[in-house]
Amino acid sequence: MALAALVLMAWRRPWHRPVPRALWAALAGYGAILGIMNVLIYQAFAHIPIGIAVGVEVMGPLAIVLAASRRPRDFLWLACAVSGLALLLPWHPEKVLAEKVLAGQTLDPRGLLLAGGAAVCWASYIVAGRRVAAALGTDAVAWGMVVAAVIVVPPLLVLTGSPALASPQALGMGLAIAVLSSALPYGLEIGAMRRLSASLFGMLLSAAPAVAALTGWALLGERLTPDQCLAIGLIVLACAGTAATSARPAPRQAASSSGTKSG
Repeated sequence: MALAALVLMAWRRPWHRPVPRALWAALAGYGAILGIMNVLIYQAFAHIPIGIAVGVEVMGPLAIVLAASRRPRDFLWLACAVSGLALLLPWHPEKVLAEKVLAGQTLDPRGLLLAGGAAVCWASYIVAGRRVAAALGTDAVAWGMVVAAVIVVPPLLVLTGSPALASPQALGMGLAIAVLSSALPYGLEIGAMRRLSASLFGMLLSAAPAVAALTGWALLGERLTPDQCLAIGLIVLACAGTAATSARPAPRQAASSSGTKSG
C-alpha cells in the first residue's frame, strides 16, 4: 500500500489541486476503509482460493445495488447471489477445498470471514467514496491510498515487519503488486468507463470472480470443486444480471425524463 500510494501520487500529482478542508474527515474515512479492505482481502487470499475470496468480496457492491432496487426481477439476482454464497459456506465438514490438498480439508472459515469483511468494506468504500470522488475525481484514490498507508502500514510493520522487507527482491515484488493492484487497474478502469456504457462496464467487471479463479488455477495451482465453481458462476450471473438491468430505466421513467439531459 505504501508503494501504491507513491505510484498514484507520482501519476496523479494531486497536490496541485488542494483538498478542501471540509473534505478532510470524509477523505480520512475513505482512506481508512480502503486500507482495511486491502488488508482483509489479502489475508483472505492466504486462507482460501482467490476466486472464492473475490466471489465473496463482490457481494458487497452487489448488495448496495440490490438494496436500492425494488423491482421484482432483482429478486432473481438476489436468489442467485444467495445460492452462490450458500454453496461456498462450509455446511458439510467433508467438503474438500481442492484436489491438491489432503482429503477432508474444508474451506477455511477464517478466509470466508476475512473475505466477508472485505465485502463489507467494499460496500462502505462505495458509499464513502461518493462524496470525495465527486469533489476530487481520480485524485481521491491517490489521497485515499496515502491515508490508507499512513493508517495501516505502521502497525503492520511493527507486528510483522522484518529486515527482509527492505531487500531489493521484496521491494521489487511489492512495487509490481502496487502497479498491478492499484495504478494500472485504476487507469484502465477510467479509460474503460469513458468508452463503455455503464451496463457493459458492470457486466465486464462482474467477471472478476471467474477471472480470479482462472488466475489462481493457472498461477497457483488452485483447483476448485464442482460446487465451488457453480457458486462462483451464480455470483457472476447475479452481478452481470444486476449490471445489465440496473442501467435500463423503466418505461415510465424514460418517458418522463425525455427531453431532459442529466449529468
